[in-house]
Amino acid sequence: MPSIRKNSDAHLSHVTIYTDGACSPNPGPGGWAAVLWFGEHKKILTGSETLTTNNRMELTAAIRALQALERPSLVELYTDSEYLRRGVTEWLPRWRARQWRRKGGSLANLDLWQTLDSLIHQHEVTWHWVRGHSDDPNNLLVDTLARHAIPKNKC
Repeated sequence: MPSIRKNSDAHLSHVTIYTDGACSPNPGPGGWAAVLWFGEHKKILTGSETLTTNNRMELTAAIRALQALERPSLVELYTDSEYLRRGVTEWLPRWRARQWRRKGGSLANLDLWQTLDSLIHQHEVTWHWVRGHSDDPNNLLVDTLARHAIPKNKC
């Protein structure tokens, strides 16, 4: 499992996080969700935007979850987004080296990638991919929460 390690493991709290983002249609109104477990404690975070994309919601879920941590932690973060997981574990070093540009030009969601980049260096994060809409109950939970967070059109 890809990991970003910067701190000593001995003094860090262990946190498990599941995240998901949803958008309907894409682009359109979107919602995101994260569930954090610290021992027996569970925290649910959700939010929405009126005009966004699914990828922005996936990134936002991870950002909000990491922002909710009060101190550096050992994090096991689960996502069904290959865009998020591969972006952090494979693409970020190249983007940084190219002054936040990708080989083909400008980088989509630059603001969120830069925010996420600063957050992951405050923690020791191991990134896990889970198949979306599978039998993982925690992935199903954040999927449901993210979909319910999508703003409904009042027209």
